[in-house]
Amino acid sequence: MAPLVLLPSLYLLLLAAPLAISTNSEGEALHALRTRLSDPRGVLQSWDPTLVNPCTWFHVTCDDHNHVIRLDLGNSNISGPLGPELSQLQHLQYLELYKNNFEGKIPEELGNLKNLISIDLYENRLHGSIPKSFGKMKTLRFMRLNNNKLTGSIPRELAKLSNLKVLDVSNNDLCGTIPVDGPFPTFPFQSYENNSRLNGPELQGLVPYDFGC
Repeated sequence: MAPLVLLPSLYLLLLAAPLAISTNSEGEALHALRTRLSDPRGVLQSWDPTLVNPCTWFHVTCDDHNHVIRLDLGNSNISGPLGPELSQLQHLQYLELYKNNFEGKIPEELGNLKNLISIDLYENRLHGSIPKSFGKMKTLRFMRLNNNKLTGSIPRELAKLSNLKVLDVSNNDLCGTIPVDGPFPTFPFQSYENNSRLNGPELQGLVPYDFGC
């Protein structure tokens, strides 16, 4: 009789195991990010990967279902590279990493954050190009990438972002021409200033968008 009693309990444990792993996947992603970074102020000290989820961690905000929806690490004196693990935060709406010393390239995988409303990476040391994958973030309203070391042209894929209200790519080293489709006509000149190799609005059919790159 004993095996008959134990089997249902074992079955329930097996069912619960994947759930426990999946509820902590966002915490694992954030902890993976933490291992990349230098944190002299101890801002990330509360990021304990042994907890069920990261909703009690400082600078992390969750919704009613314990999904991470906001990451606030602005002006925290953090340095190091961003990693693709951030793309695992599938419910993330606000990514606030401004005024730090993040370096390296912006991960292409961030374009998979389909619920993102705001991405603020300004005043860091990021280099490389603006990912074309950002054109997939259809809910995006605010994108501030200014005061970095970004190069290359402004991806034409960003013209698909019909909800984008604020764009700032000033004070980088971008080149080519400014797109004229989608929301781009609504952005002021200040959004692009101090990019010495960036030309005026694109003349479609006359000048290639990467002219001057």
